[in-house]
Amino acid sequence: MNSDSPNAVVLVSGGLDSATVFAYAQSKGYRCYALSMDYGQRHVSELKFARRMCAKLGAVEHKIIKIDLSELGGSSLTDHDQSIPTGDTEGIPSTYVPARNTIMLSVALGWAEVLDSRDIFIGANAIDYSGYPDCRPEYIETFETLANRATKAGVEGATFKIHAPLIDMKKADIIHLGCKLGIDYSQTISCYQATFSGAACGICDSCRIRKQGFLEAGVNDPTVYL
Repeated sequence: MNSDSPNAVVLVSGGLDSATVFAYAQSKGYRCYALSMDYGQRHVSELKFARRMCAKLGAVEHKIIKIDLSELGGSSLTDHDQSIPTGDTEGIPSTYVPARNTIMLSVALGWAEVLDSRDIFIGANAIDYSGYPDCRPEYIETFETLANRATKAGVEGATFKIHAPLIDMKKADIIHLGCKLGIDYSQTISCYQATFSGAACGICDSCRIRKQGFLEAGVNDPTVYL
């Protein structure tokens, strides 16, 4: 990559999917600017993993923006008085954070406009996931339309693209892709209630999906579980 390569803003959480999508964007020739959010999540250790991953993979720049969504409540990921569900739940689980992806993509859109970038990458997945409404293809398509209506660059003729290359992939296929791209998954964390050091509970929804993904992929799971 060189200075003539296009810039992209990549949302990075420190998890398996975002690490894969970051490496994928790089493999397509983008200069990647990483964006993480400190939104008051109880699994704040994910930001430590995000820093390490971005440094290792060579992000041009990595910003961690603080927007404390715990002030709004409405999610067991930001409300320490609620317990994280550890079994099957009906409907959208309590770990859904109201408007989280919309807020993150909006901040990414603002940074992309400043960087003269037209490409934003997000690791959303609608196959092996918890049923969050802001991880579906129709949501990504709708936000892309918004991006091109609500920005100076869009009004002046630029075309923003929201890339969600993992949206219709099973977790096992994502892991296979990441292995081809050289991702060290021991340096990622998916757990909703991980310790500060990064040990995963192994029983929350995110842990169960991750474990099943490695099992189906036939790849050793390097996660440290409690």
